[in-house]
Amino acid sequence: MSPLDRAVGRAVPFPLPPSFPLPPSPFSPTLSRMPKDRRYPIGPFVFDPSITPESRAESIRAIAEFPRRLRSTVAPLTDPQLETPYREGGWTVRQVVHHVVDSHVNAYVRFRWALTEDAPTLKAYDEKAWAELPDAKTGRVALSLDLLGALHARWAALLEGMTQDDFTRTIVHPESGPQPLDRFLQLYAWHGRHHFAHVLLVAEPLSPPAAI
Repeated sequence: MSPLDRAVGRAVPFPLPPSFPLPPSPFSPTLSRMPKDRRYPIGPFVFDPSITPESRAESIRAIAEFPRRLRSTVAPLTDPQLETPYREGGWTVRQVVHHVVDSHVNAYVRFRWALTEDAPTLKAYDEKAWAELPDAKTGRVALSLDLLGALHARWAALLEGMTQDDFTRTIVHPESGPQPLDRFLQLYAWHGRHHFAHVLLVAEPLSPPAAI
């Protein structure tokens, strides 16, 4: 079917709050060169402990605008492109889109837990197994794109209303222990860019650099 599943559930707009100006964008619109590691085309996540109000605002802005960036890139893709893995042995673009929703639904709930409970322990999930479920392997991407837009609108509103002390509240990871919400904020801003770059590897294929 496609583009965008023949627009079943066609592009329901979710406008950003007026306090979220878009430029400069935290997203790169194109990949300027073929990444050496297609698993991490923008590099692995690295937490920056030098936190400022400006850096927080940039991460919130990245989360707020991610759904529209992803929709505009995925909408023109054909079914064969949606079924194309971004790397050998990797997920298809369709699975990437559905995975982002799975991950960010969990992220939103984790923020709400941390804000209302004392250092709760997060519930981990098997993202690889989730990506193999029928709705993730063959489901219409329009469904997840609509859900992502609504989810991020709520999430951005929550983040915008948080205080500096709120961002220092912790949630306990089963393996790495207590982590502040500041770390999760940076992580999920990166996570959106990370998978956006995976989609670009299929949507905007580049020739590998010439051998020197």
